[in-house]
Order: sequence, then structure tokens, then C-alpha cells
Amino acid sequence: MGQVLIGVLSDEVWLWGGRRRPFLIIGGTLAALMLLALPSIGVISERLGFDGILGVAIAVAIALDLSINVSFNPARSLITDVTPEGAERTRGYTWMQTVSGSFGVLAYAIGAAFGNVALIYVGAVIVLLFSLLPVFVVTEPRELPRIDSSGGERTSVGSVLRLIEPLWAFLLYDIVAMSLRLAGITPTGYGLEIAFGTLAIVLIWRTLLIRPQGVRVADDYADYRKVLAANSLSWIGMQTMFVYMIAFAQQRFPALGADDVGKVLSMSFLSLNAVAALLPALVLLPLARTFGEVRVHAMSLATMAVAFAGIYLLARSPLVLYALMALLGIGWAAIVSLPFSIMSQRVDPARIGLYMGVFNLSIVLPQLVVSLGVGRFISGATDKGLIFLIGAASMAFSAIAWRSVANDGRAAVGTTFELRSH
Repeated sequence: MGQVLIGVLSDEVWLWGGRRRPFLIIGGTLAALMLLALPSIGVISERLGFDGILGVAIAVAIALDLSINVSFNPARSLITDVTPEGAERTRGYTWMQTVSGSFGVLAYAIGAAFGNVALIYVGAVIVLLFSLLPVFVVTEPRELPRIDSSGGERTSVGSVLRLIEPLWAFLLYDIVAMSLRLAGITPTGYGLEIAFGTLAIVLIWRTLLIRPQGVRVADDYADYRKVLAANSLSWIGMQTMFVYMIAFAQQRFPALGADDVGKVLSMSFLSLNAVAALLPALVLLPLARTFGEVRVHAMSLATMAVAFAGIYLLARSPLVLYALMALLGIGWAAIVSLPFSIMSQRVDPARIGLYMGVFNLSIVLPQLVVSLGVGRFISGATDKGLIFLIGAASMAFSAIAWRSVANDGRAAVGTTFELRSH
């Protein structure tokens, strides 16, 4: 929920010459400091007089995570603030991922060549420089264009819940499953997962069937909700792979030791991220200009579904796995770039911080479902290839769901707002 709160604040404040600038400065500085603290957790614990370092480690990890999330949302919102709708907006978000992905590949290279401790120190410097320097050369507009001249309804818990209607099942399951886990209760069977899974299908299906009208109602963002629904499906597959792929590698390549399995995973994700770093600005952007962002995104996810299925069926050697992971990179490049542009062109730009934060829930809530629920299926499965079957199914369903989103963002938004009273 932090990104939602920070998003709302960043829409309203003006400090140090910008509305996003203060959050980027504070978040970047804290992130760099927490990175520097990672190798020194033992020293910090000793100086503070604590007997164990676990509490310090948790505090550093939480502070690092929060500082990164404080920065992420305003940074993405800033791209919307300074680019017009259409091709320039898409260009901004695809280049965002190209830069981000390139640094990700650089991180793999530094870690492999010099070790993780060196990576931490280099990362801290890069985070600090690239969080502080750019914000002082970007001129933020003092006034943002507002589609709804009345200002829309006031942001509240109720208005946010209405926005995330297709994600209700994910939210409720996460609350129930996390409560049970904290209470030490382990449910027998999969009744809970089946019940909430059925509810998720009903809510997402109902959302996708809504046809956008020519006149937009301020509290009824039909196309925005479709984006949330379609995006959430793709993250179930991605997070399942990210968290549990080690189990697949250990089972598929039993002759490899622990170190070699680690190398296989590192090379696999390097293949994935190298393609994802190159494609957004060089390939996806030109295709989006020709065919439209939604069509290109749906096709990218379709290729990802094929690649997931291919890994399950064909990845009997590390080299084949690397090649298919590179094919996965096409869809991954789209997931981390195009949805932000698509979403930003379907909401009021004056409240983009709020909608960007809410959009993040379509990523985080499915991730929690994977950690709390999908992991139970995988742990009990004899064939760990189930990981990639889940990925193939989620990407295929996501690609189909994206086809219900209007390909033209302007047409989806319309030019007239009708304010509904509550």
C-alpha cells in the first residue's frame, strides 16, 4: 500500500521545485545508505548493543525495500508528467526499461567478475548518482493537465477499492492466507485456493466483458480496470518462475551440484534480462507505433506462453534452457515497459501518482498469491515442471485478456467526463 499512499502525496505536494523530485531524492538517498549497510549488518548490530543481528537485518531489508518503492512510483509518474500521450509516452517508458534493464545486466556482470560485495558498493554509488543527478535537470510542470475539471471524487479507501474490483479475490486471499500463516494454522487440502480462484475468475471475467462507453464516468474506469485484470494474470506466471525455478533446475539437472545449479540459474536470468534490456526501445517501440501498444503487448505475451511451454517440454540441457529463456525475454521486455504507457493514457494525468500506485497492486497482490498459495501446489507436485505450465497458462490467459483493452488509449478515455455523485 506504500506506493498508493506515496502516489497520492506526490500528486499533491510541491517541494524543492517539483512534485516527484523530493520523493526521488529521499528514496534514492535511503536506498544507497541501506545498500551500504548490508555488508555491515554485524558491525551495526554490535555498535547498537544488540545480541542478535536478525532484527538489524530485517530493519535494513525493510528500509531498503520501502526506499526503493518510495522512488519507483514517482519516477514512473514523472515520465507521464513530462511526455504527451501517444508515441512519445511509449518512447519514454520503453527507454525507461532499456536503461533499467541495461543496469540489471551490468549487475550480473559485476557480480560474476568481482563478487556480490563489490556489486553492493558499486550499486550504492549508481543508485545515489542516478537518483539525485537526473531530477535536477528535469523541469517538472507546475500544473498538470486535468481531464476532469471538477477534480473528481476525493481519494479514499472506498474509491481505491472500487478501482481494484478485479483484484478483490487476490486481496482477500492474501489477507486470509497470511493471517492463517501468522497464526500457525496450516489448512488441509486446497479448498481455500479453489474458492478464491473461482472468485478471481468471475471478477476478472466480468471486468473484461464491460464495454467502454463514449462518455467516461469519473468513478468507473472500465478500461483501466481491464488493464489491472490483464496485467495481474501475467505476474502470476512471472513470479512463479522467479521464486521456484531453483526447484525445477535441481530436478531437471540432477547431476549438477549446488554451485552449478546456481550458475545455470544466473545464466538463465542473464539471458532473460539481456533480451529484455535491448528490446523495449529498439523493437517494441517501433512495433507499437505501427500496430498499437495493446496488440504488441498481447503478442509478446503469446510468445512468452510458447516459451514457457517450450521449457517444460524441451529444456533437457542448460543450453536449450538459456535459448528459451532468451525467448521469454520478449514478453518480459513488454511486461516491464508497455503496461505503464497503456495505463497512463487511460486515467486523469493530474492524478497519475494515485493510478500508478494502484496499478502496482496488480503486480504485488498476485506475487503474494504465488508466495502464499501457488507454492503449496508446487511443493506437493512430483514434477516441478508445473512451474512452467503455470507460466504458460497465465501468459496465454493474460494475452487473451489484453485483447479486451482498447488499442487506442485516447478512444478509451474519451474527451468528456461525467461526474457521478455518491
